[in-house]
Amino acid sequence: MSAVAILSNPRSGSDVRRLLTSAASSTIENKISILRRVIHGAFEAGVEQVVLTRDPFSITRRATENLQLPLEVVFLDLPLYHDERDSVEAARAMRSFGCGAVVSLGGDGTNRALTLGWPDAPLIPLSTGTNNAFPVHVEPTVAGMAAGLIATGAVDRSAHSARAKVVAVEVHGPAPDGAEESSDLALVDAVAVDDPYVGSLELFDPETLLVGVFTRADPAAIGFSGLAGAVLPCTPEEDRGVVLQFSPPSGNPARLVRAPLAPGWFTSVGLAGSDYVDLGAPVEVAGPCLLAFDGERSRRLHPGQVAALRVVRHGPRVIDVGSVVHFGTRAGAFELRVGDCGP
Repeated sequence: MSAVAILSNPRSGSDVRRLLTSAASSTIENKISILRRVIHGAFEAGVEQVVLTRDPFSITRRATENLQLPLEVVFLDLPLYHDERDSVEAARAMRSFGCGAVVSLGGDGTNRALTLGWPDAPLIPLSTGTNNAFPVHVEPTVAGMAAGLIATGAVDRSAHSARAKVVAVEVHGPAPDGAEESSDLALVDAVAVDDPYVGSLELFDPETLLVGVFTRADPAAIGFSGLAGAVLPCTPEEDRGVVLQFSPPSGNPARLVRAPLAPGWFTSVGLAGSDYVDLGAPVEVAGPCLLAFDGERSRRLHPGQVAALRVVRHGPRVIDVGSVVHFGTRAGAFELRVGDCGP
């Protein structure tokens, strides 16, 4: 049976930046409305199953109540950890289920977690987070239609999607407890920070920034991607990335750049250098420092450890919503014979 998965992060759009900046909130009611519109679009495209996971705020349950559609709604039985593991494990389960496409509701962090669980996911990422350099802004109904056309095979996935770039992270050197370090990734940016606290609730201090590697650099984006875009623009389609060497603004840096690192929050960032980096070329970062992935402080790099950061095209297969729907329309995917259905 053709199936579309919908991964909804209930915590997206609700972090501390709502208190410290002018970032807007994505409410539970908004997510319920978005999810319902995705489902209706997918059903109209011929999907027979919608695959979801349960969440602490009952978003998926409330969105699927009283749908009145001849559609099977499948809830995957997964434990809840109340952190990014929920999205990682959900993505793995959706892949195992055999879903033909997945629609995500979240920001850069949500889609990073999804990619950790399903690296080559056929993905439509809808923006409901804080850092939204990776997700797209499209009406959820149309996103559901596109996901449905891909999942049913009415439109060829390979012809209307492309693998995204990621920053692949490999850590070399022993951890303090002797445990083996695992690989990691960022979808948009990996930034080394001189900050002792992984769980810090503070915004990034420009005085602590060390080096950043970016898969895309868009001056029209918010966050580190917007900062990089103000220096060296780089599109998702280009087979290269960007590396920035930071310098404390108080230390007479070679260059100062003013950019919005969070919604409504501008700051001055010092730069010692900037350049494009080829796909696969390593940018090495030595500990001790903190590595932040897609705007979230993620893991500590200990003394004696070195991280190799490489921009590679090993990310999810992002579906071109407009291209899919245009092709499906030309192919008659939504054309009915007279008498096939009522109003």
